[in-house]
Amino acid sequence: MDEDPVKVILDTNILISALGFGGKPRKILQLILDNQIRAITSSLLLAEFEDVINKKFPQLSLYFERINRQIRRKFKIVRPKKSLDILKDDDDNRGLEAALEGKCQYVITGDKELLDLAVYKDIKIITAEQFLSLSNLWIS
Repeated sequence: MDEDPVKVILDTNILISALGFGGKPRKILQLILDNQIRAITSSLLLAEFEDVINKKFPQLSLYFERINRQIRRKFKIVRPKKSLDILKDDDDNRGLEAALEGKCQYVITGDKELLDLAVYKDIKIITAEQFLSLSNLWIS
């Protein structure tokens, strides 16, 4: 790939769907693993991810260390300098902070409040299905 890859934030719900259920979220995760797109995250988002796995998906928690190592290898971890308070859910604000810091083009989510926002400072907030439709434009 000649140009910089597209940069995305995978919301926790997308990451968990990719790992636990497959489908379109898993296709996006595979694009990351294949270096077709670049995933951005933050230590706060990783902590939320671990918390959700431990509470709601104990079957995945058995693999968490391995999953976490892979994420830390393939995702760029940023430290947002700016704190946002524009959405009701603090975790959604943390995702937007990481997207800004990582200069992402997209936040991929299934979260209704985030999707209702649609765009934040030129960062498009879209579903996994929408992202895969768009990705055909730049991924061969």
